[in-house]
Amino acid sequence: MKDLIELEIEAIRNIPENGSIDHVVDLIYEHVHLKKAKLIVSGMGKAGHIGYNIAMTFASTGTPSVFLHPSEAQHGDLGMMQENDIFLLISNSGKTREILELCELIRKMSMNNKIVCITNSSKSILSENSEITILTGNPKEVCPLGLTPTVSTTVMTVIGDILVVKMMKKINFTKEEYSKRHHGGYLGQKAKE
Repeated sequence: MKDLIELEIEAIRNIPENGSIDHVVDLIYEHVHLKKAKLIVSGMGKAGHIGYNIAMTFASTGTPSVFLHPSEAQHGDLGMMQENDIFLLISNSGKTREILELCELIRKMSMNNKIVCITNSSKSILSENSEITILTGNPKEVCPLGLTPTVSTTVMTVIGDILVVKMMKKINFTKEEYSKRHHGGYLGQKAKE
């Protein structure tokens, strides 16, 4: 077990520090907090589950955000897109068909929208279609087959957490604002203390 944990920790330590996360935070801030649009997060499969978590964490901490399933986008759900919305697209390979098709749809609708992504390769098709790419460091999966998303999803989750925390600091998100969005449950009570 400790060997697997060490591999996951090492992958987190190897997330490239090239300034892309700060640039993405600035771009989300510009579009969501200054231009009054929203963040739309999308991913397919396991990356989609990570994306849903990122979107809901942003929303609960003062940055309007929704999750858009890339397949459902092709069947009308892209109608949620408005002028100046910014998209955070997640694909480990950067080759996920549904995500690349979503890129095309976003560009066709063209309402001053921006695309940023989380992926493992700056040479991927997704990266080439994005204004800013956050690289994962292309971690090796701990799955014995080398196929099941394991370490890559851990890294994506950590990147999402970093984005959220940096945005909370940028907008000076307070405990009082947190409590407005969390009326019930343990966190709601703790925020009101």
